[in-house]
Amino acid sequence: METLANLESFVRSAESGSFSLAARRLTLTPAAVSRNVAQLERNLGVRLFQRSTRGLTLTEAGDRFLQSVRTGLDSIQGAIADVSLNAGQPAGILKLTAPAGFGIQYLLPLMPAFLERYPAVIPDWYLDNRPLDLISGGFDVAIGGGFDLPDGMVAKELGRIHLIAVASPAFLRDRSRPEDPAGLAHLPCVAMRSPLNLRLRTWVMRNAAGTEMTAVEKPVMMVNDPDALCSATLMGIGVGLVALPLAALHLESGALERLLPDWHVDVGSMSVYFTGQKLLPAKTRAFVDFIIDAFRTQKLQQVMPAPRTMNKGAS
Repeated sequence: METLANLESFVRSAESGSFSLAARRLTLTPAAVSRNVAQLERNLGVRLFQRSTRGLTLTEAGDRFLQSVRTGLDSIQGAIADVSLNAGQPAGILKLTAPAGFGIQYLLPLMPAFLERYPAVIPDWYLDNRPLDLISGGFDVAIGGGFDLPDGMVAKELGRIHLIAVASPAFLRDRSRPEDPAGLAHLPCVAMRSPLNLRLRTWVMRNAAGTEMTAVEKPVMMVNDPDALCSATLMGIGVGLVALPLAALHLESGALERLLPDWHVDVGSMSVYFTGQKLLPAKTRAFVDFIIDAFRTQKLQQVMPAPRTMNKGAS
């Protein structure tokens, strides 16, 4: 009978392609994970991985074995989580990743209430505007958009992220306002590069009537970070197509003004991502339920349109 440690070391190593990444997720040493996998291979009498300096590759037997044991392992872990859930309050370190600006502006203010309700849960935050590898990173929860959904993870959509054209009052003084997205070509702008491939983004805007038009930008500055884009726009460097959640407070204070109020870019969904286990660890279930409820009942719903069919966004 194989031990749970051996099976879990194998499955997590297969998912991440590395003993080191699996060890980080399991809070073990890489040597311990390697020993567990080697013992499993000896007991089964087959080689499960091809090892090289570039990482791990499943053998044909290893791939078949992974498909057979992964569901069972998740069920066992779910049963353990269920015992923990029924035994007491959610507890433990909750590892989360979220976009930096959105996390600080909207998620962080929710934490006092969450920690008061669940004092034994310790949030461990990694704020990054790039989608991270949820499995190899060992994250319990991620909030954001643009993630490749790996096997075993699910997403619950919280709302859509809209970009809107904004500029500072000082910048707009003595300048004519555009009548449509093509008119943005007559104004200096701060343009956005993709955080993933550094290509300059081209945005398609849409109005309430369903008409679509490319936003023609004339960059005087380019950045690859949405928070930097918002800050540069606040400084009056140029027009920016800024995410509504980042722009909302500045629109309310008057630090930014909206151009083309009938037009927006729909760049996709903002979702909460977590493991697809039937029985989540109590800490994860508590956080996911708390965040979903907060998005529905608090002011977050005012800056994120309700979920609906996706429109065209960036190229």
